[in-house]
Amino acid sequence: MDKKRDWFESESFWAQYSPVLFDAKRWAEAPAVAEGVFRIIGAKISGPYKESDGDVSAEAPVILDAGCGPGRIAVELALRGARVTGVDLIRPFLNAALDSAQGEGVDLDLEQADLRKFVRPEAFDAAVSLYTSFGYCDTIEEDMQILANIAASLKKGGWFILEMTGREIAVRDFTEGEWFERGGFTVLTEFAVEGAWEGLRSRWMLIDENGRKIDHTYVQRLYSAVELKRLMLASGFSSVEIYGDFDFSPYNEKARTMVLVARK
Repeated sequence: MDKKRDWFESESFWAQYSPVLFDAKRWAEAPAVAEGVFRIIGAKISGPYKESDGDVSAEAPVILDAGCGPGRIAVELALRGARVTGVDLIRPFLNAALDSAQGEGVDLDLEQADLRKFVRPEAFDAAVSLYTSFGYCDTIEEDMQILANIAASLKKGGWFILEMTGREIAVRDFTEGEWFERGGFTVLTEFAVEGAWEGLRSRWMLIDENGRKIDHTYVQRLYSAVELKRLMLASGFSSVEIYGDFDFSPYNEKARTMVLVARK
């Protein structure tokens, strides 16, 4: 019997919710995030990466964007001189990333793959997993497989930057629901805790201007900073530092997000 598809493998889900998840505000944040990535890994920012130019700097970092979505970060990294491989399960996202890259005049290496299976041994100087693109799997073992695959894909001394909502922030900012306007929709949300804060059940209802409604519920695993650090150290990384943003600010009660910076 074939394995039941996970919710995050559904192209229709991402097509329906993409205007809300990746609205203009999210795209506007991408340049600062890309610069933060370069700052963390100590890479030099140069001109846009275009393989066809035939004059690629040997200093250009080779970066894996694990779960690249429509390419908002991948394109910004390439604009700063990185050679970027974007991996995602969702083909329409990869098509959108290609369109964005072509529009900005940069090249991306894009591959449709499951991060639970994707490995390019020691191919990358750095890898990123951003905007809470981690924790979708049903089991911790699957999450650890993703971490192990990323570690195996990094060169010795390579960097991995993982940014997501940590359990501490989820507890601090928890609300049972809200509504707002975004991406041309009225959005109504409902949230509930799974287990002992092991995950967050999220229901998102989108209503368009004609009153048509889209309704989807999913569960995403929550990790504390210490838990995730332990998993990363057990998955092939030699060190992990924890921050509250891309500017090295502390992960404390004022943290905006959770950023883990690991070295292989």
